[in-house]
Amino acid sequence: MTTSPFDSYRPPESSVRRHRRDGGRRPRSWLNREGGGAREAPAVPDAEFSSYYGRAVVKPMPWKAEIPAYLFAGGVAAGSGLIATGAAATGRELLRRNSRLTAMGAVALSGVLLVADLGRPERFLNMLRTVKLTSPMSVGTWILSGYAACAGLTTASEIARLVSLPEHGVQGVAARVLGALDMPASAGQALLAPPLAAYTAVLLSDTATPVWFESRHQLPFVFVGSAAMASGGVQLVLTPTAETGPARRFALIGVATELLAMQRLEDHLAEMELDEPLQTGAAGAKLRLARALAVAGGLGALAAGRSRVVAVASGAALAAASALTRFGIVEAGIASAKDPRYTVDPQKRRLERRRASGRVDDGAVTVR
Repeated sequence: MTTSPFDSYRPPESSVRRHRRDGGRRPRSWLNREGGGAREAPAVPDAEFSSYYGRAVVKPMPWKAEIPAYLFAGGVAAGSGLIATGAAATGRELLRRNSRLTAMGAVALSGVLLVADLGRPERFLNMLRTVKLTSPMSVGTWILSGYAACAGLTTASEIARLVSLPEHGVQGVAARVLGALDMPASAGQALLAPPLAAYTAVLLSDTATPVWFESRHQLPFVFVGSAAMASGGVQLVLTPTAETGPARRFALIGVATELLAMQRLEDHLAEMELDEPLQTGAAGAKLRLARALAVAGGLGALAAGRSRVVAVASGAALAAASALTRFGIVEAGIASAKDPRYTVDPQKRRLERRRASGRVDDGAVTVR
C-alpha cells in the first residue's frame, strides 16, 4: 500500500460505512464533501500565501535618490511658476524675478535628474517621438517639456531686463521679441504648473506598487500641496520679506493641503492595512519629520511678519518638509512592493467585499 504526506489529513473512516447499505447507495467517504452526519474536513488545508517562490509578487522599483529628488524639483518648479505669474500681475518685480529664476533652475535640475535615472539623454528624447494620452509617462514628458519652454522664455526676458539690452540692432530686436512673448509665456507657465505638480503622483499610482496604487485618490493632493509649500518656502528664503506676502500665503495653503491630504491618505491605507510602510523604517522616520517641519514652518511663516531670520528659517523648514515627504512616499512604496502580503491581502479583502455585495459573476480581484 502506498502512502502520501496528505494521508495524515484523511479523517478516520467509520466501519459502518464500509459496505453499501440502504438499497445499494454508495457509501460516502472522506472524498465526498457532503457525506455522513458530521461534515468531513477537506483533504488539504487552505493554503496560506507567503511569497512567490521566495520572491516578491510585485517587482520593487529600482529607483535611487534621483527619482524622489526629481519629484521634489518638479514641485518647486511648478509652484514657483505660479508665484512668478502672480508677482508679474501685481507688480512685485523682485519676487517675479526670483521665482522665475527659481522655476527655470528647478525644472532644469528636474530634467537632469530624470536623464540621470534613465541613463542616457536620448531615452528622454525618444519619449517625445509620440504622444500617448493613456500613458502618464508620455503625458508627463510633454508637460515637463512645455513648461521648460515657457520657463525658458520668461527667464530670458528677465535676463534681458537685468542686462538692459540696447534698443537698436540685433539685441534690440531680441529684446522686443522677448518683451512680446513675456506675457504669453507667463500664462503658459501658469497653465502648465498644476499638471506639472500633479502628474508625478499619477505616474506613481499607475503602477502595481501597493502603497502608491491604493493611495491614487489622495496622492495628487499631497504632491500639489507639497509643491506649493516648497516653492513658497524657497521664496521666503530668497526674497526680502517686504515682497513675500503672496509667497507666504501660498506656502500656508500648501501646508494645510499637504497635511490634510496626507492624513486622509494614511487613514485610507490604515483601512486597507497598508499603513505599516508609512509608519515604520526609514520612510516612517522621514514622514514624521516632514510633518513636524511642515507644522513648524507654517507657524513660523504666520509669525514671521517682517523678521528676515524667522522667514528664512520657516522657508527652509517648509522646503525640507516637502523633500522629506517625496523621499518618504517613494521609500514606503518600494518597501510595500518587497512584502507579498501588501499585494495579496488587499486583493483578498476586495474579493470578499465583492462577494458580500453579490458580485460573483467575474474573477476580478484587483479593482473596486
